[in-house]
Amino acid sequence: MTKTEIKESLLEQLRLQNKTSDFYLDLVSDYMDYWSLKKKLITDIRKKGIRYETVNGNGIEVEKPNESVTNLPKITTAMLKILNDLNLKEPLSNSSAEDDYL
Repeated sequence: MTKTEIKESLLEQLRLQNKTSDFYLDLVSDYMDYWSLKKKLITDIRKKGIRYETVNGNGIEVEKPNESVTNLPKITTAMLKILNDLNLKEPLSNSSAEDDYL
């Protein structure tokens, strides 16, 4: 799903619950900001790995843990909390019942 599809799905779920005030819309915006950040963290982990080599202030090459690995679960937890607080489910796909085989 694209960022736009996710946001539209969440907003539709809010409309169905008659939650249309700015407070709720702001939380969806926060969720989408976290979604973008999560994508960047995943990209960084794929690029650098769990640990990466760098040169410290003394000019010595050292291996450091990738902080994206630590931050990813925190971002995911915040995203899930927003969904829970808004009584929303994961974004709904646009597939119809005919598309579902189960």
